[in-house]
Amino acid sequence: MVDGLSLALPRGDIGCLLGASGCGKTTVLRAIAGFEPVRMGRIVLDGTPVAAPSLDVPPERRRIGMMFQDYALFPHLSAADNVAFGLRRRPKAERRLRVAQMLELVGLADSGDAYPHELSGGQQQRVALARALAPSPELLLLDEPFSNLDVDTRERLAFELRDILKHTGHTAILVTHNQAEAFAIADRIGVMKDGRLAQWDTPYALHHHPASPFVADFVRRDALADERARALARGR
Repeated sequence: MVDGLSLALPRGDIGCLLGASGCGKTTVLRAIAGFEPVRMGRIVLDGTPVAAPSLDVPPERRRIGMMFQDYALFPHLSAADNVAFGLRRRPKAERRLRVAQMLELVGLADSGDAYPHELSGGQQQRVALARALAPSPELLLLDEPFSNLDVDTRERLAFELRDILKHTGHTAILVTHNQAEAFAIADRIGVMKDGRLAQWDTPYALHHHPASPFVADFVRRDALADERARALARGR
């Protein structure tokens, strides 16, 4: 259950919902995508309401891209065919060009014929990102996109993801429990606790002007935990 949550994200910005398991961040993501009903309030996308107690625009009509935690690639399709999956209604030539553009964008121009089991975890993640971006969604949602990767790969791909999204100008919201990912990617971060938004602010403001003792402690504690994880991963 999520209660009293209010936030706005300008076009082209990257937002992140950050919090421990069970805090409600994934519920918010699912509600935006159209997978959870809205009992109070409303969700507005580019000035158009898409969800309210008496309104429920179907997920396929919201023009929202989704990148799932496990990537959800089709194992029987090549990387190129996975990217093309959401473009089936476009002319063949246009579809082929868009797939090539997306694979080039994520650094996999030479891997279009490879199948998911032939790709590394980082490469699978890039294919999933290319597939989500290919239809040019109004909003991209990412559910714990780096949770299946090791610490070093996670950090590197987090910065790469931000570069890609800024290059394309896509608006995006991701959810994560990892502060390093949130601060590496997001323009705005929402710290969540028990279904409520404790603070929605810039990374700088969260560090230097926390809205509550909980936010201050959460940011400090998570930063220390992440530093320990990096040290362990490097054998120190």
